[in-house]
Amino acid sequence: MSAGRVPVMIPWLGEEEARAASDAVLSGWVAQGPRVAAFERAFAERVGAEHGIAVSSCTTALHLSLVALGIGPGDEVVVPSLSFIATANAVRYVGAEPVFADVDPATGNLTTLTVDAVHTARTKAVLAVHQGGVPADVHALRAACADWDLPLVEDAACAIGSTVGGKPVGHGALLAAWSFHPRKVVTTGEGGMITTDDATWAARLRRLREHGMNASAAERHTSEKPVLEQYLEVGYNYRMTDVQAAIGLVQLGKLDAMIARRRELAARYDTLLRDVPGLTPVRDPAHGQSNFQSYWVLLDEEFPVGRDELLAALAGAGVSARRGIMASHLEPAYAGHPSAPLPVTERISNDSLILPLFHTMTEAQQDRVVAALAAARAEQARR
Repeated sequence: MSAGRVPVMIPWLGEEEARAASDAVLSGWVAQGPRVAAFERAFAERVGAEHGIAVSSCTTALHLSLVALGIGPGDEVVVPSLSFIATANAVRYVGAEPVFADVDPATGNLTTLTVDAVHTARTKAVLAVHQGGVPADVHALRAACADWDLPLVEDAACAIGSTVGGKPVGHGALLAAWSFHPRKVVTTGEGGMITTDDATWAARLRRLREHGMNASAAERHTSEKPVLEQYLEVGYNYRMTDVQAAIGLVQLGKLDAMIARRRELAARYDTLLRDVPGLTPVRDPAHGQSNFQSYWVLLDEEFPVGRDELLAALAGAGVSARRGIMASHLEPAYAGHPSAPLPVTERISNDSLILPLFHTMTEAQQDRVVAALAAARAEQARR
């Protein structure tokens, strides 16, 4: 990347994270241990949950959540196609079938109506995504799922710091899965978390992430007496390291500042983009506030430049942008997979792009992004 290029994302990492990681290494305890436990407690408290279970990624968090619910072969799980493919893949991991539902055009999220259109007698769960940090209307979805006698799992990969009805996303969730990938607001490099208020599920999820053992490695190593562990069921190696958790604790302490800055930049984008007709920016829904993990714009039908052509024009101007959120049902991995018509999903996926937004972004960089969009539009209009 050239020095003058505007990146789509830069994690806000610095000396404090470096010292925390170094301290973990120098402590001699680099595997899952006391820092992981501290990160779990701090994260759960932040989102208003009783329990946090740190894992290796959001994908593994989703997988374990479905295992805990007993989802398996012959079952269906309603998911949005408009999501990173891991959402649908996690359903496949347990042998069940993802059933793709369409989404709300303004938020990119499932609604009670879109779920109701596709759920069947074989449906055993609904997996809702807080897309790009925009909170889904989980109060409505939870009420509907209760009526249908279906558990609601929340894919909150992008949503740390977002709110619904004044409460953090994750508050009151049956099971919520989180990501700490570098593109996310809080990062540990890689890693994930499950949050829940159910102590029984939390205990089982901790076993499942560590090969199904009834005593964790940390418990065995800190015990003064020999511990002969048992393996109560087939489990997985989905652990987080103490080095990652040490970074995560520092990142969590920065969260309020990160959210405030991202919302400030999003508001400034909103103002600047008024001068570029034909673009509809993502905005807060009526039921909550976004952390603006991603800031995307939807090209109106009259916009003179196609999405891919616009991405190329931005790249030529030194601006890194990304295509909009993928439509999983259009990917080769799901070729031939049965699906109802998904017009909103395909419209958002085909005609949107994600603009640069990161904590250290300057006004000059943001001005360059908007100027490049305006220039591409004007150039095509002249042709």
